[in-house]
Amino acid sequence: MARCQMSQKVRTTPQAEPTMTIYTDGAASPNPGRGGYGAIVIRAGQRLELSGGFQKTTNNRMELLSVIVALRHIAEPRATVTVFSDSKYVVDNLNGGYVTRWRNNQWRTTATRQPARNTDLWKDLLALTERHQVTFIWVKGHAENAENIRCDELAVLARQADNLPLDAGFENLLEMPTPPQQMDLFGLL
Repeated sequence: MARCQMSQKVRTTPQAEPTMTIYTDGAASPNPGRGGYGAIVIRAGQRLELSGGFQKTTNNRMELLSVIVALRHIAEPRATVTVFSDSKYVVDNLNGGYVTRWRNNQWRTTATRQPARNTDLWKDLLALTERHQVTFIWVKGHAENAENIRCDELAVLARQADNLPLDAGFENLLEMPTPPQQMDLFGLL
């Protein structure tokens, strides 16, 4: 029987942070309508595919949820993560700092001071991005990126599933009062 010898050497350098790559996509058809999300998490050559769907939701909500679900599957704190998304809504609002400003303005948009949409998901996403070092990169959707194409397939399959749950966040959006029209710009008020 072979013996295993344990090394007594003490590690003095800090352990490297885990590095992961995430690909995401969301879909709703019609928009709003049946929706789904797909995500792929890749770490050290291992791959995890995630997907889910809702009876009625929006494309933007599914784009956000795809990133949230993927980031929730990272157990280690302070992971270095690169997220590839074809959603300018997600990438531009995070990289441009708009979401942080909305949060600082009590979830009102900077320009119009109207309530920001999808704040339930933005709050979750911001909390997750603050746990890790996350870089967001926009990729052209459904082009030559095989992982983005696979995420789209996962999202479409998920939204086509039977017995989809309700998206409570979307239902709450429907109950929000509609902001008054800016008709005075046209001399109508």
